[in-house]
Amino acid sequence: MQSETPLPDTLANLLGLDPSNPLVLFVMAVVASGVIASGLLALVAVSGIWGKRKITAAFTDRIAVNRHGPAGILIIPADALRLLSKELIVPEGVDRPAWDLGPLIMVFSALAGFAVIPMGNGIQIADPETGLAYVFAMASVASLGLVMAGYSSNNKYSFLGGLRAVAQNLAYEIPLILTGMSVALFAGTLRLSEIVAAQSTTLFSLGGLAIPSWYAFVNPFAFVLFMVANLAEVGRNPFDIPEAPTEIVAGWQTEYSSVYFVLAYLSEFIHIFLGGAIIATIFLGGPAGPVLPGIVWFLIKIVGIYLFTQWARSAIPRVRIDQLIEIGWKGLLVLAFANLLLTAGIVGVIA
Repeated sequence: MQSETPLPDTLANLLGLDPSNPLVLFVMAVVASGVIASGLLALVAVSGIWGKRKITAAFTDRIAVNRHGPAGILIIPADALRLLSKELIVPEGVDRPAWDLGPLIMVFSALAGFAVIPMGNGIQIADPETGLAYVFAMASVASLGLVMAGYSSNNKYSFLGGLRAVAQNLAYEIPLILTGMSVALFAGTLRLSEIVAAQSTTLFSLGGLAIPSWYAFVNPFAFVLFMVANLAEVGRNPFDIPEAPTEIVAGWQTEYSSVYFVLAYLSEFIHIFLGGAIIATIFLGGPAGPVLPGIVWFLIKIVGIYLFTQWARSAIPRVRIDQLIEIGWKGLLVLAFANLLLTAGIVGVIA
């Protein structure tokens, strides 16, 4: 099955350049990466600074920001200026290289994950055969940044947050990947564009309405498992253990201020949207949808998943660390293995 032309090749063709030239392809890849990263940063600015406050206020029956521009939208540049102009305070005794690199690694891992996500109409930087494995690998690199930030801060609360992050990611990344592999078994490939293409057929018709063969409909059990594990992966309730403000101040990010706090906050929301992008790609048909352009449908889906994480943040109480580990190892892991075996059996019978 042929995938669409990657975005760097498309840009080269539009400019009349030779995409087979390695230098041209490299430059176009940098340009394409910049365009997609800029779009993501704009989305994070709206959702993280303004949208989060509005959504949480709506869920908890409060008044959100409303003093800065129409509906408070100018809080975005106001907050950006406020945070970036603050003094960067470096505590005594920090392991400076690790402390500096932690937030950068988290932001990089989230942005790099989008390199292989098909966003519609040829909007995909690269389409490797191992795309699904790549995006899981990039998402998991953030764990390294969390650990570095936690242990290097010379703060017991940060250190506890880093330890909790390791425990949480080990407990939930394995079920996350196993559930993703069940989708790869159905599609017969790890290439994300082909996983999207495999969901383009009609599963069944209901009263004249064609239900697409999205894997959320084909295997809703796997979809629910993945959604729960993703909440833990992005640190949203009931799994916000690494931060837990009422227990360990702010966990791994306690000692970060100014631009470093911005990077930590930015990485958190980019990872939420990366998780939403993975879910949309492997369970919800990617950019597929009627009438509207593919990129619009893709954004609608990932914003919908973002709204779900915000609902969870407002509505579900935090579990204890022992409960979190038990849910991961004794619950989700067992269910993920059962789902993988069941999927393998179904695929074997169908084949």
